[in-house]
Amino acid sequence: MKFNNVIAERSNKMIYRDGDKLVKVFDEGYSKSEVLNEALNQARVEETELNIPKILEVTKIDGKWAIISEFIEGKTLAQLAQENPDKWDEYIDLFIDIQMSIHAQKAPLLSRLKDKMNRKISATELSATTRYELHTRLESMPKHYKVCHGDFRPSNVIIANDGTPYIIDWSHATQGNASADVARTYLMFCLKDNQEIADKYLKRYCEKTDTAIQYVQKWFPIVAASQSVKGHPEERELLLKWADVVDYE
Repeated sequence: MKFNNVIAERSNKMIYRDGDKLVKVFDEGYSKSEVLNEALNQARVEETELNIPKILEVTKIDGKWAIISEFIEGKTLAQLAQENPDKWDEYIDLFIDIQMSIHAQKAPLLSRLKDKMNRKISATELSATTRYELHTRLESMPKHYKVCHGDFRPSNVIIANDGTPYIIDWSHATQGNASADVARTYLMFCLKDNQEIADKYLKRYCEKTDTAIQYVQKWFPIVAASQSVKGHPEERELLLKWADVVDYE
């Protein structure tokens, strides 16, 4: 394999293109179980009607775990929006339509979103009182079994050269309540200092799906708390502040 064509570099992984393949190589200290779980998540989502790159192989390269999948030729929605800032409204609508198509799917073998969030809330630095309130709020939320991406952002949507949208990076996929997934995307925009885009996204999503904004807002503290466990240090303070807020209404 040729590793001279770097697509992206992360703190714990490198992503390369090798012809018609995408090779994601994880650092030596990366958890074996997390690598295999990411591949398994993607394989399970492949069984839905969504367009996603197919897993071709899970292997080791120079002693490091690697996931090899199809390479999709195209541009991410983030790249398109950067190149055409005047088309943000159009791209937000497309972005939401793709997210709605994710939530329309079922994948019964994916982990439960509520189980994952309960574990993460328990692992936070928040007080016992706040953790109790968050666990209680989470348990009170309606139980759904929709596919949730878990990290749905414009950089994880590739528009292929023929116009077909492909969704990538399924490492955080679960099954659960779609509004939790929406809350995660909203907070992600906020963390990137895109408050205007975040508000526009949330308003438009709720209009398109006939969802009350207040209902999505109830998920903000829960999602912020669970995200703070693995959040970057510069994001953790803001996430914990959101997690400490009880009501957004």
